[in-house]
Amino acid sequence: MASGLMRGAAAWLCLALASLLGLPAAAREPRYTVLRIDTRSQPLALYLNDERGRPFHRFKDLDAWLQARGQRLRYAMNAGMFEPDYSPVGLFVADGRERAPLNLRAGEGNFYLKPNGVFVLDRDGKPHVIEASRYPDLARGARLATQSGPLLVESGRIHSALDPQSRSRHLRNGIGVKGDEVIWAISDDKVSLYEFARYLRDELGCQDALYLDGTLSSLYAPELGRRDRRGKLGPILAVVEPSAAP
Repeated sequence: MASGLMRGAAAWLCLALASLLGLPAAAREPRYTVLRIDTRSQPLALYLNDERGRPFHRFKDLDAWLQARGQRLRYAMNAGMFEPDYSPVGLFVADGRERAPLNLRAGEGNFYLKPNGVFVLDRDGKPHVIEASRYPDLARGARLATQSGPLLVESGRIHSALDPQSRSRHLRNGIGVKGDEVIWAISDDKVSLYEFARYLRDELGCQDALYLDGTLSSLYAPELGRRDRRGKLGPILAVVEPSAAP
């Protein structure tokens, strides 16, 4: 015990001296929260508006709406970028119905950093992350799809425009695919796009991964103590279950 206390005191002293002398402390690896969703047993759904066309905005409001219909929200995450009126910037397909079209236009910002991509569940319920221009090949019968950008990892390659030396750091969330497993990842620390892409590829094993958003990145996972409320959201990706019997 005494030796452990001494090691702790020595470590604290080193950090204190580094701070006083202006020396860099040892870098700490960023932290992430990861959920692995098996689409064979945990069906995914996309949500945006209620039956009156009003955006849900917050996880608690979506959960209340579901509870009134005999369901409950188990997991949820913001699912892509949106316009000032909270409509999707790009493709949005829910329950097999396209509600916003594929967006292949040029523009500024992360969404338009080509190639961007689409997360889609095909007619057989199999998940994919694909380059956006390939979506028409899977469009027929698609159950669910959301478009965002950039495409962080494609066939194991990190997006060429992402800078390993970038100082632009934000909270970020994204989605990757491994077989029938969908991987949700959200950073608990501010990270660059390159750091985030590398984590999804090298640590989580995602050969294809899509950036969803930053700053407002939010997760609902009560069993992990997460009910994030960072602002009003647009599209929401969710795992929904039947409500427990009273």
